[in-house]
Amino acid sequence: MGTQITPNHRGHAVLYYDTEQSDEQLYRNAQRIIKRSRQRHFPEWLKTYGLVGMERKDRLNSIIQSMDYFYYEYGGIHLVVIDGIADLLKGVNDEDSSVGLVDEIFRLAGIYNCCIVLVLHLSPSGYKLRGHLGSEIQRKAAGIISIEKDQNPSHSIIKALKIRSGNPLDIPQNLIHWDENQGLHVLFGEKPTTSYGDKKINELKGLASVLFLQKEQIAYKHLVNELAAECQVSISSGEKYVKALRDIGFITSMYGENGVYRLSE
Repeated sequence: MGTQITPNHRGHAVLYYDTEQSDEQLYRNAQRIIKRSRQRHFPEWLKTYGLVGMERKDRLNSIIQSMDYFYYEYGGIHLVVIDGIADLLKGVNDEDSSVGLVDEIFRLAGIYNCCIVLVLHLSPSGYKLRGHLGSEIQRKAAGIISIEKDQNPSHSIIKALKIRSGNPLDIPQNLIHWDENQGLHVLFGEKPTTSYGDKKINELKGLASVLFLQKEQIAYKHLVNELAAECQVSISSGEKYVKALRDIGFITSMYGENGVYRLSE
């Protein structure tokens, strides 16, 4: 039941839906996609659609109908990208609509046996996706990739926030920047591991401090579960988070590594 993303050798449909950009900007974005993929011509199977001029209540239905149409026209769907998933709803904090939308996306991915990529802005804190929609996506998504500004304003960081079958801390961050000559964002290199660790450790410190405000002492298993739930990662990742906090001396175990923890003096 494993999934493998491969080049589109069979010429199946690749569908890109944009809910935020004007038609002119969408056209320029599509040209950059062609340039980056080193294609001479716009492939017939690549379809781009701007939904910004359509009422929100009609956008999802348009996506569903077009997916069905192109599935049969091209013998399958290779990939779907919905840039601006929040604009399919009246608001990202509508819990019922958010759950329904994510369920529908999962249904479509299953019916057409394809990968669906959703683009959603982060909350102002920079650690979570926006609203109930973001929370639902974080629970259900197989993986989440974040793009955010680096301390150097000319660079942006690409990093993994969630990996269903792995630990995001094991994935190196990549730096990208805009190249005027090429008219594209290009890879600048990897973010030094120490900087990534410091930022993640600061986040974990903040979460742990809040937990220990409620209880002076927390059992190992409970602490692991709480950190995993807050960061929306696996239990094994939660165990690594506890170890990281213990290794820097932020928390102390009273009865061995699997015992009861408290904040260090």
